[in-house]
Amino acid sequence: MNDRRRDGAAVERAAAAHLQAAGLRPLAANIGFRGGELDLVMLDARGASRVVVFVEVRHRRTAAFGGGAASIDAGKRRRLVLAAQQFLMRERGLRDLPCRFDVVEASGDADAPTLRWIEDAFRADD
Repeated sequence: MNDRRRDGAAVERAAAAHLQAAGLRPLAANIGFRGGELDLVMLDARGASRVVVFVEVRHRRTAAFGGGAASIDAGKRRRLVLAAQQFLMRERGLRDLPCRFDVVEASGDADAPTLRWIEDAFRADD
C-alpha cells in the first residue's frame, strides 16, 4: 500500500471513530459504484428520526489551498449523489429514510488528524 492510500485509510478510520463517538452507527465504508465511491455511510439515530448519512472524508496536510470541503466541486457532488442513490437501491431497508451528505475535513498528520465535521454540507439538489 502506498503512503497516500495508507494515509487515506488512517484518516477514514479516525473520521469513522469520531462519528461513532458522536453517536452515529457505521453501515458501510469504501463502497465503489459505477461513477462514484462512498467513503463512509453512517446511520444517525440521535434525533427523533433515523437519517442515512453519506460522509465524504477529505484530508489536507495544510490549509494552504483551502479546506477539504472546498475541494468538493459540482462534479464530485453529482458522483456522490449517484453513488448514494445506487447504495439506497441496493439497501432496501434504508430506502425510505431521509438522507444527508456530511463532510469530515481532516488536517495535519494522517495518524493523528485534526477533524472538523460538517453536518449537512451539501444537498442532493445543489
